[in-house]
Amino acid sequence: MLAGIGKTVRVLIPADALPDLPVRDLLPEVTATLAAAGAAVLVAPPGTGKTTLVPLALAGPGRVLVAEPRRVAARAAARRMAALLGEQVGERVGYAVRGERKVSRQTVVEVVTTGLLLRRLQRDPELAGTSVVILDECHERHLDSDLALAFLIEVRGVLRPELQLLATSATADSDRLAAVLGETGRPAPVITAYARTYPVEVLWSPPPVPIAPPLGLRVDPKLLDHVAATTRRALAEGDGDVLVFLPGAREIDTVAGRLRGVDAEVLPLHGRQSGAAQDAALRPGPGRRVVLATTIAESSLTVPGVRSVVDGGLSRVPRMDHSRGLGALVTVAVSRSSAVQRAGRAGREAPGRAYRCWSQAQHDRLAAQPEPEIAAADLTGFALDLALWGDPGGAGLALPDPPPAGALRAAVATLHDLGAVDDEGRVTARGRALAGAGLHPRLARALLDGATLVGARRAAEIIAVLDDPGSTTDDLVRAVRQARAANTAPWRAEVRRLTAATSPDPAATTAGPAAPPETAAPGEAGRAGRATHSAAARIPDDLATGLVVGLAFPERVALAREPGAREYLMAGGTAADLPPASALAGTPWLAVASADRTAGARTARIRSAAPLDEDTAREVAAALYREDTEIGWIDGDVVARRVQRLGAITLTTRRIADPKPAALREALFTGLRATGLSLLTWSRATEELRARLAFAHAALGDPWPDVSDEALLADAEDWLDLGTARRRADLAKLDVASALRRRVPWSVAGRLNDVAPERLPVPSGSQVRVDYSDPAAPVLAVKVQEAFGWKDAPRLADGRVPVRLHLLSPAGRPVAVTSDLASFWRQGYPQVRAELRGRYPRHPWPEDPLTAPPTRRLNPRSR
Repeated sequence: MLAGIGKTVRVLIPADALPDLPVRDLLPEVTATLAAAGAAVLVAPPGTGKTTLVPLALAGPGRVLVAEPRRVAARAAARRMAALLGEQVGERVGYAVRGERKVSRQTVVEVVTTGLLLRRLQRDPELAGTSVVILDECHERHLDSDLALAFLIEVRGVLRPELQLLATSATADSDRLAAVLGETGRPAPVITAYARTYPVEVLWSPPPVPIAPPLGLRVDPKLLDHVAATTRRALAEGDGDVLVFLPGAREIDTVAGRLRGVDAEVLPLHGRQSGAAQDAALRPGPGRRVVLATTIAESSLTVPGVRSVVDGGLSRVPRMDHSRGLGALVTVAVSRSSAVQRAGRAGREAPGRAYRCWSQAQHDRLAAQPEPEIAAADLTGFALDLALWGDPGGAGLALPDPPPAGALRAAVATLHDLGAVDDEGRVTARGRALAGAGLHPRLARALLDGATLVGARRAAEIIAVLDDPGSTTDDLVRAVRQARAANTAPWRAEVRRLTAATSPDPAATTAGPAAPPETAAPGEAGRAGRATHSAAARIPDDLATGLVVGLAFPERVALAREPGAREYLMAGGTAADLPPASALAGTPWLAVASADRTAGARTARIRSAAPLDEDTAREVAAALYREDTEIGWIDGDVVARRVQRLGAITLTTRRIADPKPAALREALFTGLRATGLSLLTWSRATEELRARLAFAHAALGDPWPDVSDEALLADAEDWLDLGTARRRADLAKLDVASALRRRVPWSVAGRLNDVAPERLPVPSGSQVRVDYSDPAAPVLAVKVQEAFGWKDAPRLADGRVPVRLHLLSPAGRPVAVTSDLASFWRQGYPQVRAELRGRYPRHPWPEDPLTAPPTRRLNPRSR
């Protein structure tokens, strides 16, 4: 087959020997387009042969590198291509995934994971010896895929213009890919293959009972019951194999248990399995099969024999709560495009059925496409890749979507705290060492630094568990012991790989199975340049696990709120609770590895953790330790103390006996502003004085002072003398009236009694108190008999404001409210006289009140 225009012809397999899949007829167009344009997009639905036929067609004098987003897909694609050539994997077709590589000098097509491709690009940006790179399943929008695409575009533009780049997508949404791959104003060519599929009948199968929405990693058991029941229905109603989509390995195990006794072989398929177990699910069996799979079966893998699909409607995606530093996998509803791809698996080989475990109305409300991982995931590893590439921030890269600015800032801050980047965001030698471990930077830091404290092998064991999100227990110590006891081949391989990553001499740590630290070779840790075996072995497993977890997540070191409680406070400030039945309940200190917080929840839920003690907590979170001298208003009073803290966790508190007076004064004024003027004692005389001043200010303005709450609090330091006050209770002892008088400027202070007199004389000779409660209308309450002969109401504030008279009955009840006495005597008084003279016969009720003498006395009793 032609490898492309201008290239040496290399026939790996005759065209007529290739399977008759839709993409086969497009292979000449693909090779010609890449030869002419250098980059292209191939849109081909699952089952068209894009993953296995295109690399064989593009093989030329250089190697073809195929990048898959998942390890299982990389291995499966390599095995399928090798089988087409009639060879074993590792000859002309090979693969490389984390911890495993099968290639030889003959290899011309190599399938790798996108994560491994990124590592190669960082080591050798030119990809020497490679002529074509195929980025498969770009529509899934994984972080690694987006970043590899951006790096390769830059490589083509700067270093290797002859390097050919093909991005494949299983969905028709290819415009963005084409724009990114192409030149300004000229998108890359798009080649489309159409699947030859059989009709698939979609059956809506919502659960018969209400289902709780997913919460973090938790899935309602009733939904899993329904998925199992729907799977039994699919087996009964159709023939062939059944492919069931579930969000994770835990749900797969649960549904497998509910399917015991069915007349079919039940096989799991997920990324945590060994290669042999994955191969078993991808090979046809002698009888009917039920394959329980995660999203890995959506697009890049072909599961043969499937006639029915049961879709649980959920998938698991990474999410990051940047405000609390909590990153975790969460369970979400699938998108409509993902549901279409899943259903299409039933129509690969014959007509089929797709059972969707939700209603059509719910389907219409689903998101059209899955959210790009860059929009919500933890970007720490992404930011380290950018720094290693020499482009911190990624501003110069052709990313399909830019990273969220806040998330990227948080990621760079984390890298800076780890020592991976400098103040300008440039990668450091430590950053390169962390990247070389092939882990998230936090886990890499815990592996490398933990090896010096607990031994390289034990640190590797703990990290191997931390890097596996499928643990079924919240007790990480128990999880590590379970992994040791199971001693599976993947576990051994990963522990060997991680142990080697801690050593400058990989040969010193690559041999032999993983073993408990107590039985490790005495010289092994020393050869790795780590702590001596005897020193590491003295640290018990529980503390070693907590130490390594704390090194990875120092801000998640947590202290119980109370002895024996399930409620904790993390050093980062997040409150978190253990599950009700957790074996860790009552542990004073924890190193939290995983926690999530749902929208609206008051606290986070701890998913996995290990015990700590205070000394170890201080050690692993040393960067968060601080000693503060606090003199301030705290929890409603003045506090003067010295505090030791680990982030938000208070370790010790000591009272300061002799705080500085200026600091106390500032704290008291802070408390006054925070709590309000109610902290002061307001006697009746003080309240009246304040009301008079408020009236003067309202009537005359400056220089009479504003005595509203806002004004008094704003400049409290100017008028309130704290004297020797040291605490809240002392504020209640202050002379507020004298303080208010000091607030009045000397130029007007002597005129207060003229402007706003405390009392006013009335015609009877009484001195009646003025009520200034309403600064706009001061009130004088006086009995009608004491006002006889009074023609005009008095005026205040230099005659500007008339007093509002409350004229009272002999019983002290208002019978009239007026500022116009003349009008009252003329119109209102006759009616009042008529109503009250019979009720109060001993009080004078003259017909002419203007000429009657005012009096406070009663008429003499008649004899």
